[in-house]
Amino acid sequence: MDHLDQLEQQSVYIFREAFRHFERLCMLWSIGKDSTVLLWLARKAFVGNVPFPLVHIDTSYKLPEMIAYRDRLAMEYRLTMVVGQDAATLASGRTFPATKGLPDGHPDKVDRTACCAALKAGALSATLNGTGLRRKLNLETGEYQDWHDRQPWHGVIVGARADEEGSRSKERYFSPRDRNNQWDIGDQPPEFWNQFKTDFAPGTHVRIHPLLDWTELNIWEYIKRENIPTVSLYYDQGDGTRYRSLGCGPCQNPIQSRAKDVDDIIAELKSGKLKNIAERSGRLQDGKHGLEELRKQGYM
Repeated sequence: MDHLDQLEQQSVYIFREAFRHFERLCMLWSIGKDSTVLLWLARKAFVGNVPFPLVHIDTSYKLPEMIAYRDRLAMEYRLTMVVGQDAATLASGRTFPATKGLPDGHPDKVDRTACCAALKAGALSATLNGTGLRRKLNLETGEYQDWHDRQPWHGVIVGARADEEGSRSKERYFSPRDRNNQWDIGDQPPEFWNQFKTDFAPGTHVRIHPLLDWTELNIWEYIKRENIPTVSLYYDQGDGTRYRSLGCGPCQNPIQSRAKDVDDIIAELKSGKLKNIAERSGRLQDGKHGLEELRKQGYM
């Protein structure tokens, strides 16, 4: 087996272990390259089917192409597609995009990190524990409808990679959270020689990371090998820029790049041009330790 085969088989094994040990299991799908590879691997692990819901947290600020892509693949693959959202915060206007025009120091101004804490971390926690909005895609009509299922998901599959960002390098394949989905970095089980702890106490919230050992280059090489469809925002549209990591429109910047397809991106990564540029450098909400603090609160 080559290295991609080994990574694929390890990920498939993790998927099957998760499905075996967690009765209430779901998978987060952010629509980006990593979680779309994760979706592809899930379909491989279960012979073309995905036997658990996919969950997307919609901040309402994702670029339109991302939402169209989500729904197109959900319909094509016949997925149980569930969308969560913090509708109350959006209705109140207490978000960064809605208040960024206010002067600094204004009591109603919301910064990027606080916005993410509500629209991403808070909405995710409420969606997972069943207290928040859950809307499910109707595969006959293509419309989203309120979903009756309000039971919490205890096992949550996530597309985090250790090389992507510092706090993610501290993760485990099976990473427990507390009842509020919060992450205690210092209280994680050891994982030696591919021995994973899966016998957690009933009700323990566990994040599962099948892509933990994959690199950005591995992801793109696998996308090429498997011919996985991706959002065109990753490629230069003719202005010499592209997105390297996808998030909310108002809080992301593209990078300077002429890469117009998967082969170009692979060549760019291999060239070393991006080696001193953080993969998530265009995600403006991260800041210094910003993502780690959000992840402690339950964000991906």
